[in-house]
Amino acid sequence: MTARFPLDSIDRTILSALQEEGRITNVDLARQAGLTAPPCLRRVRALEQAGVIESYHARLNAPALGYGIMVFALVSLKSQAEDDLRAFEEHMAKLPEVRECHMLNGEIDFILKIVAHDLQAFQSFLTSQLTPAPNVASVKTSLTIRTSKDAPGVPVDPE
Repeated sequence: MTARFPLDSIDRTILSALQEEGRITNVDLARQAGLTAPPCLRRVRALEQAGVIESYHARLNAPALGYGIMVFALVSLKSQAEDDLRAFEEHMAKLPEVRECHMLNGEIDFILKIVAHDLQAFQSFLTSQLTPAPNVASVKTSLTIRTSKDAPGVPVDPE
């Protein structure tokens, strides 16, 4: 477990606002946090330096870019030796269709979130990139029917 960075209520307000709207101006952010712009910017920079704020992103609309399907794949490996786990993770990192890769505890070794233009493109990806990947024993996939919640980030707990 990593050590928690000490946050006060102003930091929490800043983090919540930035997570909701990453393009908020420093002036508007300062107003929400009850600060003037310079101290607000100093706090944001301190949160960035501490690694609490890791990066900023644009959230893209997958269907608008032609990615019509999302699939979750449950992957079991032949070996769980650290070198084999790392080799699999490095292979997944190189595949742009794999948007998330999480190692799991239990029967399944990894869960992957994969996007594809259509079912045919996914099938091609599955047979040419995923199942022949290093150390893969089995892959079970589930096609997403509907997404009812897709909240980025993490909850910012109150003090």
